[in-house]
Amino acid sequence: MPPRRRGASGFRGVRVRPSGRFTAEIRAGGFRLTLGTYNTPEEAARAYDAAAWRFRRPGHDMNFPDVESLEEAEFLAPPPCLVDDEDRRRHRQVQRRIAIAERDEQLMRQWRARSPDAFFANLRAQRRSNRRHRRAVAAFELENSNTTWTENDPRWDDRRERSGARNFHPGWRLKPGQKTGGGLSRRALSGGMMCR
Repeated sequence: MPPRRRGASGFRGVRVRPSGRFTAEIRAGGFRLTLGTYNTPEEAARAYDAAAWRFRRPGHDMNFPDVESLEEAEFLAPPPCLVDDEDRRRHRQVQRRIAIAERDEQLMRQWRARSPDAFFANLRAQRRSNRRHRRAVAAFELENSNTTWTENDPRWDDRRERSGARNFHPGWRLKPGQKTGGGLSRRALSGGMMCR
């Protein structure tokens, strides 16, 4: 049977906390008893049901009426989330970092508003530096890599067979789209190919 949904959280006795977690609470004897904080509304509803069984509430007060005993309700109810010192320390650390980042962004906005020329000059300098670095890396890679084939490279044999050229020298290169033919003169090749 599907759970019975009530209220803004969707379950009886469950409230949504500002942190996004869910608190289970039950009223008994004129008092509101907090049962714990949970990550999901279903977990909080299970905790509420276990407490409702302990207080001998009727079945229509339960979120999950298909539970048949107190033992089953307690078995299905998860333990509450415990917030220990480590969680608090981690939360403070995250909040401190967020505050620093927000302050840094605010100061950058103020600086850009007061001196836009300096901001854009700094941006141009960074771009130039990045461009110089990329060019230096490309030049280094070009110097340290084998960019041409030698005459003894077996890849030339494959190219000669595919092109059908008889007098093909590995140092000559064709223009894109140009076909090779047998018996081309050096003069004909000089207009369409590079000669090494």
